[in-house]
Amino acid sequence: MLQANERFDYLLKEDLRIIQNDNVFSFSTDALLLGHFTQVRKRDYILDLCTGNGVIPLLLSHKGQNKIMGVEIQSQLVDMAQRSVEVNGLDARIQVQEMDINAIPQSFKPAQFDLVTCNPPYFKVNQTHQHQIEAHKIARHEIYCTLDDCLRVANHVLKQGGRIVIVHRAERMLDVFTAMRHYQIEPKRLHMIYSKPRKAAQTIVVEGRKGGNQGLDIAPPFYMYDEKNEYTAEMRRIYYG
Repeated sequence: MLQANERFDYLLKEDLRIIQNDNVFSFSTDALLLGHFTQVRKRDYILDLCTGNGVIPLLLSHKGQNKIMGVEIQSQLVDMAQRSVEVNGLDARIQVQEMDINAIPQSFKPAQFDLVTCNPPYFKVNQTHQHQIEAHKIARHEIYCTLDDCLRVANHVLKQGGRIVIVHRAERMLDVFTAMRHYQIEPKRLHMIYSKPRKAAQTIVVEGRKGGNQGLDIAPPFYMYDEKNEYTAEMRRIYYG
């Protein structure tokens, strides 16, 4: 099941195994935050954009019996994700496809999905300091897809009233809101993530609704660490349940 440089890591709360390879990609805390703050309804058909090694579909599989599709452009990550799905016995519910998300509007019928999740590349392609490993560069920089691409695709695949939940850097919050509204997705709920109290926010998780009415609910601040540099109770729940 495992190939060179790969290992099994454990999603403890979900009691699932996931294949990781630091030379290609390993998920970050941001993925766990996205999975945690995404509310899944019983009948939601879910699409995860930029799925990487499939961590978000695996996390969301714990929240119901929903059908979930992941789309990823890097073939090695797709292979890892598919094997993780298989080893957890989730083949009947999770499907991972190798695809450029920009091909989705030509390949997918419109208005198919109730919920889209996305942990997109954070950094613009002209960023001064880029990762040297190509796979990391693709995952972290807007080389093959941009924030705008993700919201455009979400508009195409979501049903009217459908939701997208996206995690991004706090410094790009206005970019997220602007792109959402450009594609008729109204920001409805904002989670601001802080490393600890009295620090600037570093991450945001935003839920938007296609065709939604104006009105943004700002959730209480979320702190990952306390003053002793230990996980907060909220962060421990994300890791351990």
